[in-house]
Amino acid sequence: MKRQAGGLFIALCTLALAPLCSSPALALDARVRSQLQKLTPEERLEQRCDIEAMDQISDAKGGFRPDKVIAYAFGDPKLDGTTIRTKGAVFRSGGEWYRLSYKCEASADRLEVNAFKYRIGDVVPHEDWAAHYLYD
Repeated sequence: MKRQAGGLFIALCTLALAPLCSSPALALDARVRSQLQKLTPEERLEQRCDIEAMDQISDAKGGFRPDKVIAYAFGDPKLDGTTIRTKGAVFRSGGEWYRLSYKCEASADRLEVNAFKYRIGDVVPHEDWAAHYLYD
């Protein structure tokens, strides 16, 4: 997956989808489905799994309220059909970025998540933000 031009496209799609995905118990409504279906299968998988990450982290007892997930901040995700694995993801909560790794298995259309495991890592120091294109 090309990260230069494609990364900008994905970032713009994420910004477009973010307001639609801000409820704590996210169910894909028609608007979100419509936006996801406009993406390539690989981009759809990444975006759908990022949405799942925000949903599960929000529902967990850690007190996080993620408003953004980036699957490739510290390394490219590994895609295998309808599965994505990333050890280089991050999420933003309360104005801070946190390391994240996850494995996400989706349906053939990449709109439903069949299995999801994640691990939250350390907070990303502010001095590392610019090198990984992280922002307030």
